[in-house]
Amino acid sequence: MKVCILSDSHDNRRLLGEAVEDAKARGAEAVLHCGDVVAPTTLRVLRRFELPVHVIHGNNTGDLYAMSKLSHESDSVVRYHGQDAVLHLAGRTTFLVHYPHYAAAMALTGDYDLVCCGHDHRASIHQVGNVKGGITHLLNPGTVGGVGARPTYILADLASLRFEIREVPTAPGEACNTPPVTVHES
Repeated sequence: MKVCILSDSHDNRRLLGEAVEDAKARGAEAVLHCGDVVAPTTLRVLRRFELPVHVIHGNNTGDLYAMSKLSHESDSVVRYHGQDAVLHLAGRTTFLVHYPHYAAAMALTGDYDLVCCGHDHRASIHQVGNVKGGITHLLNPGTVGGVGARPTYILADLASLRFEIREVPTAPGEACNTPPVTVHES
């Protein structure tokens, strides 16, 4: 199963939609949003992709009541989890949180295959040795909204534990200017 991991959309509907469109074309079956949506209505652009969207809030919380309401609409693809979330997808356990320092600490526990965060708008992929003697993948997709950095997301293959930082195409059919960074389990 492939998933689109993104964060920090900051109300940029166009880039959010383009990132998910690109990820879906590459086989993504779900979207994981690591916070800073801001206005919950921003997520409405994702309806057309018919993918489940798991979202948490960040420090730019916007209207949490409206986020909760949006997730309870009968045709909503949004599943709002609050400040953090534990997800079980394709036999993998994933922890979503907005803050990198919190994510780094959770990765050390060894309780999760992946820990995903955002906040600092810097895309990164790290393998963290955890206290249980294993490896946890610590992923920060950067800012899909392009705030202070190029818009990026991570395409994750949960079966193979392969991860790519991808630039968001800024026009339909536009290729990324840089090759994706690929990381996989050794």
